[in-house]
Amino acid sequence: MTHSLPLQYDVSLRNHNTFGVEARAHAYLPVTSAGALETVQRDAGLAALPRLILGGGSNILLTRDFPGLVLHMENRGIEIVGEDEDATYVRAAAGENWHQFVLWTLAHGLGGLENLSLIPGSVGAAPIQNIGAYGIELKDRFHALTLFDFATGERTTLNKAECMFGYRDSVFKHRLRDRAAVLDVTFALPKKWQAAIRYADVSNELAARKIVEPTAGQISDAVIAIRTRKLPDPAVIGNAGSFFKNPLVTAKQRDALLTKYPQLVSYAQPDGSVKLAAGWLIDQCGWKGRTAGAAGVYENQALVLVNRGGASGADIAQLANAIQEDVAQRFDVMLEPEPIFL
Repeated sequence: MTHSLPLQYDVSLRNHNTFGVEARAHAYLPVTSAGALETVQRDAGLAALPRLILGGGSNILLTRDFPGLVLHMENRGIEIVGEDEDATYVRAAAGENWHQFVLWTLAHGLGGLENLSLIPGSVGAAPIQNIGAYGIELKDRFHALTLFDFATGERTTLNKAECMFGYRDSVFKHRLRDRAAVLDVTFALPKKWQAAIRYADVSNELAARKIVEPTAGQISDAVIAIRTRKLPDPAVIGNAGSFFKNPLVTAKQRDALLTKYPQLVSYAQPDGSVKLAAGWLIDQCGWKGRTAGAAGVYENQALVLVNRGGASGADIAQLANAIQEDVAQRFDVMLEPEPIFL
């Protein structure tokens, strides 16, 4: 079948992943509209290729070249699409930069996403990962999304329940992985906004700024300051933000660990489970600031693995595996990576 898609072949993905690791795509297509995806789906040759749907590349570890078609979501657009007595509804295209979208909502007087400021990546990738920070997860502000389903060739809308959100998890990591591309996401931003500042980092930062009753914009500024101190800029040092999920354990496991490690950092969850601070566990094993060749652990935050220049995805995966083994041996807790390994 003939098509007029701006397809490229044998393309470097180094500038399309925040780790900055070198890997090549057999075929690469920048996607600016759903029409491009429909054309791919109708072309028997393209439809048969392995498929990787790429956003900002901030939640992926490329350990090899990709033998198929990389679809890079680059569609744009943000608009207020409605309101009711509870919320204002804002729709953003998948290719929009997540942080710039958060700033847009704040500039339009809409609170609710401020705790998620400065998280790297795109709007379309945010529900896949159910991104979260400082007490707020994407699902808390999610209304619906539109996707293109390669199995049916149709655009479909999913509500919150259909997305099956979990901790850094969704249906897109399971049944719909590489089968569906998110086209846009609609958020319900609360009209009765309340500051979410229960996390010590945020409340301490606000206290240092002598802010007692913060606005959404002031919380965003505080979160940006905290993240800037803790996390390296991917444009300077390759990284994917927090590399490991904070592990969930039972209260009984937490209590047993507390007897041996009184300084253990943990957070009780509404369902009775307990979330442990993965960064603290890694730090206790002596990994913070260590290097393994060109891969390493960031000196200011043990949760962040970095490419110090020239590391391959396999180097970073090997480092992650060594950290997992150390934490498992010492604490009997298995850390799970946040990024998708490819």
